Amino acid sequence: MPLYIVSTPIGNFGDTTKRVLETLAFCHIVLCEDTRQTNNLLDFYQMKPKPKLISFYEENAEKRQEQVINWLKENKKIALVSNAGTPTISDPGFKLVRRCRKEGIAVFSVPGPVALIAALSISGLPTDKFMFLGFLPKKKGKKEAIFSSCLALKNSPLSPTFIFYESPYRLEKTLKLMRKVLGEAQVVITRELTKIYEEKISGTPDEVLEKIAGKKIKGEITVVFYIRG
Repeated sequence: MPLYIVSTPIGNFGDTTKRVLETLAFCHIVLCEDTRQTNNLLDFYQMKPKPKLISFYEENAEKRQEQVINWLKENKKIALVSNAGTPTISDPGFKLVRRCRKEGIAVFSVPGPVALIAALSISGLPTDKFMFLGFLPKKKGKKEAIFSSCLALKNSPLSPTFIFYESPYRLEKTLKLMRKVLGEAQVVITRELTKIYEEKISGTPDEVLEKIAGKKIKGEITVVFYIRG
């Protein structure tokens, strides 16, 4: 049986497609970043009976991989989901997909939302070329090196819009580092996309820092920025 890579909503459960629900109901097992989050989605749609939910996340993905491959070879129908958005994007699921390819096991996509595209689409920044940086390193030196590499592309034929995910707890420090390295870059911060408290903040790093000063930032953060030539 193939492995199904199933995208789930990035916030609003109403964004779930009919095909997503049909696929999850069809599967014997759903591999979840957090079984509680996936269970909430299935409860919202009153799915009965539910597939078996099994945890599959960064810390246990390698250990689970062999078991999952064996289940697939036993003709178990298996889906992989993340807490929100498209699995394998900044997610350990790509290693399972790579192993399936090696073993000759088919992998199918059940596409849907992904935060980086949602943020880019409403940013107002150029969308013809973009580069996704994933989650940036926690260490200042490594993060600064990435921003310097981005700056080096400013006047190149590539010159993309950049996108990355960031923790709300590190956002202020990251913006200060962007100000130091990138100067007057155009930045759009999106928070809690598709949820009740969705928020967009834009400007230069300095302007965004001023707008968030004194605020307690919470939730899922996507940062989009463009370095003008």
